[in-house]
Amino acid sequence: MPHAIWTGSVSFGLVTVPVRVVSATKSQDVRFHQLEQGTNSRIRYRRVSEQTGEEVTNDRIVKGYEIEPGRYVVMEGEELEALAPKKSRQIEIEDFVDLTDIDPVYFETPYFLVPDKAAEKAYRLLAEVMQQEGKVAIGRFVMRSKEALVAIRAVDGVLVLETMRYADEVLAPDRDQSFLEDAAEPTEREMEMARQLVNSLASDFDPEKYHDEYREELLGLIEKKAAGEEIVAPETAEEPAKVLDLMAALEASLARTGSSSSSSKARAVDDEGEGDEEEARARPAKRRAPAKKTAKKPAAKKVAAKKTTRARKSA
Repeated sequence: MPHAIWTGSVSFGLVTVPVRVVSATKSQDVRFHQLEQGTNSRIRYRRVSEQTGEEVTNDRIVKGYEIEPGRYVVMEGEELEALAPKKSRQIEIEDFVDLTDIDPVYFETPYFLVPDKAAEKAYRLLAEVMQQEGKVAIGRFVMRSKEALVAIRAVDGVLVLETMRYADEVLAPDRDQSFLEDAAEPTEREMEMARQLVNSLASDFDPEKYHDEYREELLGLIEKKAAGEEIVAPETAEEPAKVLDLMAALEASLARTGSSSSSSKARAVDDEGEGDEEEARARPAKRRAPAKKTAKKPAAKKVAAKKTTRARKSA
C-alpha cells in the first residue's frame, strides 16, 4: 500500500468517513543527471546572488513577489503563516453534481481514498450510492499548507479524489475564436466521410492498449549501452508529404481503415443533399456536357440518312 500523504475524514451531513489519501499515479519518465563530460562527475547547482555572484545560504533567502520589473514586495515568513489556511483533517462535501457537468480540464491530480479501520461500511455506503446515482462530491481540504478544491467520484467501488483547478485558472475557450470565423464551413460530403472515419476507429477504451513507445525504446537503448553494445544511429526517415486537400485526406484515411467502399455512399449523400451550392452546380454541368455532345452525333447521322434515302426515291 502506498504511503499516506494525508489522513482525515470525508463528511456529508452528519456522516463521517475516516480516510487516508494515497497517490493514484506514479511518474515513469526517464530522468537523466547532468554530468561533466570525460569525468562523469555530477553537476550541482548553487544559489548565487545576481548582484554579487556569491553563494547565498538558506537563512538569508526571503520570498518576494515581483510587482514590476526589478521591483519586489518582500513577504516575511510570519506574514505568510498568518494567511495560511487553517489546517483541517476533514473534507466537507459542499455539493453533489453530475460527472458530465464537469469539464475534464478542471481535473488536476488524482488520488485514492482508502478507508481507515472500522470505516469500511460507511465508505462502501458512500461509494455505492454515488456510483448508482452518477454523482460526484465537491469539497475542499487543506493539504501541504494549501487549500484545494476537490472532486470525489466512485470508480468500481473505490473513491477517487481529484484536486481541481479554480475557474479563474482555466482559460475560456471563447477568448479568441477568430480562427473559426475564417474557416470555411464543411460540406455535407466532408461531414459524412468524417463521421465514417470516426466510427471506423471507434472502440472501447482500454488503457493497457497504449504504451509510451519512446520510453520503452529509450530504456532498451540504455540497456544495450550498459551492456557495452555499439550503437549505430539509424538514418532519419523522410517525413511523408502532407496532404493539403481535405477530401483527399479523408478518402485516404477511409481507405486505410478499410472503409473505402463507404466513401461512394458519402458522394451519393452529397449529390442528393444540399452540400456546397457552387460545387453542386459544377458537378452536374460536367456530367451532362459529354452526354449532349454524344447525343448530337447520332441524331445528325440519322437525319442525313433520311435525306439521302428520300433523294434516292425521288430520283
